[in-house]
Amino acid sequence: MSLSILDLAPISSGGTAAGALRNTIDLARRAEALGYGRYWLAEHHFARGVASSAPAVLIGLVAAATSTIRVGSGAVQLGHQTPLSVVEQFGLIDALYPGRLDLGIGRSGQRRAELAHARPPERQEARVVDGLLIPPPFDWTRLARHPHLAFQATLLQQPGAETPDFADQIDEVLALLKGTHEAHAVPGEGADLQVWILGSSGGQSAQVAGERGLPFAANYHVSPSSVLEAVEAYREAFKPSDELAEPYVIVSADAVVAEDEARARELASPYGLWVRSIRTGAGAMPYPTPEEAAAHVWSDADRELVQDRIDTQFVGTPETVAERLHVLRRVTGADELLVTTITHDHTDRVRSYELLAEAWERP
Repeated sequence: MSLSILDLAPISSGGTAAGALRNTIDLARRAEALGYGRYWLAEHHFARGVASSAPAVLIGLVAAATSTIRVGSGAVQLGHQTPLSVVEQFGLIDALYPGRLDLGIGRSGQRRAELAHARPPERQEARVVDGLLIPPPFDWTRLARHPHLAFQATLLQQPGAETPDFADQIDEVLALLKGTHEAHAVPGEGADLQVWILGSSGGQSAQVAGERGLPFAANYHVSPSSVLEAVEAYREAFKPSDELAEPYVIVSADAVVAEDEARARELASPYGLWVRSIRTGAGAMPYPTPEEAAAHVWSDADRELVQDRIDTQFVGTPETVAERLHVLRRVTGADELLVTTITHDHTDRVRSYELLAEAWERP
């Protein structure tokens, strides 16, 4: 299937990390049975509402609980780890579950430092491109300067550590995997991994993915304003490699599906409040119930903070969401879509993926 899943191992209000991790294992097994192509785990830190802080550990657990679905990272952040540690971690998992792993890599640790010194984006209006909404860009510079994030960054690296250039890090990962590095990663060298680059703009991530001939994942669900810029930059930079003869793109999307529109809207109603918790610098909160979300008093500033994410979430009946996702795939030229669904109740999240898979497979 050309649909895959991105899981953050969300912790619901009143729930626990242990419960969230058990839900991840359960959803992965169900996703495999439904025919989803990949099951990716995100990397998030200091978030009371997200349990996916160590994706390699969680990937190993998911790989052990499944047998055919590809399992991977969306994404490991090289700003927080060395290429050697990443290759060893994924090489270890591949030694037990060969040929099923996707090593998705991101550079958010480096990007955060760049944004802290960048200018805010120019004011733009929302636009519709061939049926796909492209909202105004979110001002990441304000969030990047938040004191909480600066403090957290000091905990994610050793004191005085400096992150190398992202392109150099990717080259080191590839050399360690291929055995052309002067050091030898065991396990890791020769591992049968697909290496992916994840990116939210047309910047260095897209450039590096294209120039190295690697597959690229573009984030419509995180940064919908720049998804077209990202895939265009990747394709323009692409050079054929041993891995790929032509560009290969997966695009992410937030979606909530239910049997009827009203139920889907109810299940998706906490999403704005959850995004607000992230964009205010507090970190993802435990995912609220619809009742808890309805009790929040919204200011105009709150709504402006999350409007792009609410407007680009795919919510509705199976047929409606599948149709809108096909538009996303057509406009971006994506080879696959990567869907992330969060609801307060795990059974509703499972049902959303079931309904979407059924609708997607229908002619």
